[in-house]
Amino acid sequence: MLNLVLFGPPGAGKGTQSQKLIDQYQLIHLSTGDLLRSEIAQGTSLGMEAKKLMDQGVLVPDEVVIGMISNKLDANKDAKGFIFDGFPRTVAQAEALDHLLDTKKSAISAMIALEVNDDELERRLLLRGKDSGRPDDANPEVIRKRIMEYNNKTAPVANFYKTQNKFYSIAGIGAIDEIFASLCSVINQL
Repeated sequence: MLNLVLFGPPGAGKGTQSQKLIDQYQLIHLSTGDLLRSEIAQGTSLGMEAKKLMDQGVLVPDEVVIGMISNKLDANKDAKGFIFDGFPRTVAQAEALDHLLDTKKSAISAMIALEVNDDELERRLLLRGKDSGRPDDANPEVIRKRIMEYNNKTAPVANFYKTQNKFYSIAGIGAIDEIFASLCSVINQL
């Protein structure tokens, strides 16, 4: 089973590249953002709490996200693999994900980081905010907070996977197809 953590700050291009990887490798996209937005769209109490936190640029509690991921894995037992997009965001989440996958007789194959500088991220998110209607993409202050949150809490997750020799880094700036070719080059060597 091919299980990938597609890693990078908000606006790095994870969603765009995930779709191309899904098509190429027949993987299931497991986006915690999509799972949370689905809860919000359904108006659940979890969704409303998640919306409040997301609008502030704050992360949703781990146990909630791990539970949603476990349900998604169980619902797709015959999958060729998964792309984890937006999770794990902390070392504790990476440890919890490893434990969860271990209980399901699986593991992360690789973490691939899309490297994009902060100025480009802010530019991309503001552009996305004009089209998406997402308030967290339209406010420069919230965007900067999300990037800072990523740099402070999420970037250390790379070290977790480096110690397992599962970390790979590629440039996330350039033509979409060039970035995709770099991703495939890493995956095809696994």
